[in-house]
Amino acid sequence: MASTDFSAIFFALLILFLFIIVSRIRRLKFHGVIPWNWPIVGMTPTVVAHLNRPHDRIAAILQEAGSTFLFRGIWFSNTDFLFTADPSNINHILSVNFERYPKGPDFKYLFDILGDGIFNSDSDAWKQLRKTAYALVHDEKYLQFLQKITVKKVKEGLVPVLESLCQNGSVFDLQDLFQRLAFDSTCILVTGIDFDSLSVGVRHPFSEAIDEAEEVILLRHIFPKKIWEFQNKLQIGQPKKMKHAWEIIDETIAKMIASKRATSENQLKEEADEQGGGGGVDLMTSYMIDMNKDDKFLRDTVLNFMIAGRDGLSITLSWVFFCLSNNPIALAKIREELETTIPPNEARDQLRIFSIEEVDKLVYFHGTLCETLRLYPPVPLQHKVSVQHDILPTGHHINPYTKVLISLYALGRMSDVWGKDCMEFKPERWISENGRIKHVPSYKFLAFNAGPRTCLGKQVAFVAVKIIAAAIIHNYNIIQQPNQEIIPSTSIILHMKHGFKVKVTKRWT
Repeated sequence: MASTDFSAIFFALLILFLFIIVSRIRRLKFHGVIPWNWPIVGMTPTVVAHLNRPHDRIAAILQEAGSTFLFRGIWFSNTDFLFTADPSNINHILSVNFERYPKGPDFKYLFDILGDGIFNSDSDAWKQLRKTAYALVHDEKYLQFLQKITVKKVKEGLVPVLESLCQNGSVFDLQDLFQRLAFDSTCILVTGIDFDSLSVGVRHPFSEAIDEAEEVILLRHIFPKKIWEFQNKLQIGQPKKMKHAWEIIDETIAKMIASKRATSENQLKEEADEQGGGGGVDLMTSYMIDMNKDDKFLRDTVLNFMIAGRDGLSITLSWVFFCLSNNPIALAKIREELETTIPPNEARDQLRIFSIEEVDKLVYFHGTLCETLRLYPPVPLQHKVSVQHDILPTGHHINPYTKVLISLYALGRMSDVWGKDCMEFKPERWISENGRIKHVPSYKFLAFNAGPRTCLGKQVAFVAVKIIAAAIIHNYNIIQQPNQEIIPSTSIILHMKHGFKVKVTKRWT
């Protein structure tokens, strides 16, 4: 025990030294972008010095290093990583040799707040969770339920808010609006409960706690375990921040589960019929009625699905409208495409909400969403660990228990993969000569993962994004405000660090 405390104190002093020298490092002019490998502290000082823009820094390093780079952390701290954005490596790791590269115990340690949910699980436990979730998410009744809830939220929640903002002409944070919309929609789809934070105009503490936890998790990747445990024992720094978020998350989900438990099975079925108009039910109710799962399982499942649904929807919508605000030609093409779906006997210049059947086959619209996800994937990093020695297609040797970080953000910015125009927003790159959507291998376009762990919610995500985005694009003008810095936040989720300030006006009077 004394030895453990001594090690923790040693690492704590080391990290203090690290932060002291960072202030000096910021004043240095580096030649190139490859981090310096310092004695004892490795490359960590340079990383800490660029924590304001970690994803852009990783992308720049991988571009200069040739798509794959070994990051050296503090000595003896187990914080070395192999970063890669090479499609051949990605295919090798996620598909061809899937069994050799599980998420591993380090992933579960870093993402411990997710419990035993599908994101943290490996092997047989993961297979069973995925099989069950796949059946629920791809059930036709659930997809009908999804469309009904999304359209209802747009009509009764989003449109009134936008109409009010049009009238007063105020500047607002579009990302915040999308986060509240996505939070409410996802809560209904996952738990059947509507927090109505979109109408209230403020974000629920549960949603803010998830954001807080996501920021801490990214920093934990470079935090030596000893330091984390030492700070956790004293309840200072990042561990204190995580504990606060964790308590709010657990308390909120526990109340939702208790509310469901207090309702009889017959009442749950009646509520389910009412929610979906006889054709759908939220995921928590499905797990309770059909599988009789315990509270721990429900807690972990709710949190995993909440993060996937809320973040995937809000982040994608935020970056879609950022991209369209800077590409008016693309916006005009989508509007033309949307008008082709309106029946001839129906006026085009009036408020209209599109169904998924109307917008799902629109090629340029779909290409715009894919192009946005290429440049701004909601989850910018993937974490894997090797279980045996391996050699990657790029020739890099992988030792057992080597941690591998795949940068989706960097992958979308690699000129060797997407061409010299990789930084340009071009929906046309997704359209073939015969006017159809091009097939792009998942190891090249990784927004929905690849291999056996390909995202279960891909179809669900496109349905929700298309319904919401189409309604806004057809009915409103989103006007980006000048003099704001739009950059990704320091998080495992690609939020906009400072939000996205806009004004909105009506297209139709």
